[in-house]
Amino acid sequence: MKKTFISLLAIVSFMCFNCQATTPESALKGKKILFVYGGWDGHEPRQTMEILKPWLESEGAIVYYREDLNAYTDKELMGTIDLVIQTWTMGSISNEQERGLLEAVRSGVGLAGWHGGLGDSFRNNTEYQFMVGGQWVAHPGGKVHYDVIIKDKKDPVTKGLKKFHMNSEQYYMHVDPSVKVLATTIFSGQGDAPWIKGVEMPVVWKKYYGKGRVFYSSLCHDASDFDVPETLEIMKRGIKWAVRP
Repeated sequence: MKKTFISLLAIVSFMCFNCQATTPESALKGKKILFVYGGWDGHEPRQTMEILKPWLESEGAIVYYREDLNAYTDKELMGTIDLVIQTWTMGSISNEQERGLLEAVRSGVGLAGWHGGLGDSFRNNTEYQFMVGGQWVAHPGGKVHYDVIIKDKKDPVTKGLKKFHMNSEQYYMHVDPSVKVLATTIFSGQGDAPWIKGVEMPVVWKKYYGKGRVFYSSLCHDASDFDVPETLEIMKRGIKWAVRP
């Protein structure tokens, strides 16, 4: 009886060890991702791309890196990808380029990005802004100290995270009320817009545009902001959510 008990215990222990050793397959494995970067250099598009590049590849994603918006006009490419990650601040986009991106997302291609690389691109293109769910309009005081408050503690993107601190640009945005807000920030009135003291502003959200999943974080003005662990974790989780299932 004693030997039987020991044998059963050994089997259970072995099974538990295997369970712990086995990691779930990444949501990005085998997914085709188009990473488009460029625009205003102040947001360090290449440097931020290079932060995510090794992680994307370690997750098993097939990634195409482009410094040209003409990627959006490549119908063969856009017809096969599962996600666009864009970091392209300001600049302009042609009608054909915009149409290629909009049609891809409406058809089910995911879209993800952060700060001005997604939330302050192509200021004259309102349909693009409708897709993203918001548009940057100000960052009072420039780089300031502020907190990020987790509003949805059950969503997979923010689950387990707690309030954290940033010393960076605090984006004031015009936001689509239909987005699902995951995190916010509260303006203290510091800087050159004291009248906005107490305003609570979304900083992380997700939404749909047609069949496509759209994920946005207004955090990370430059590459150094990704040194705050929560900002990088939120972006990684958001990318996994946004990719075409």
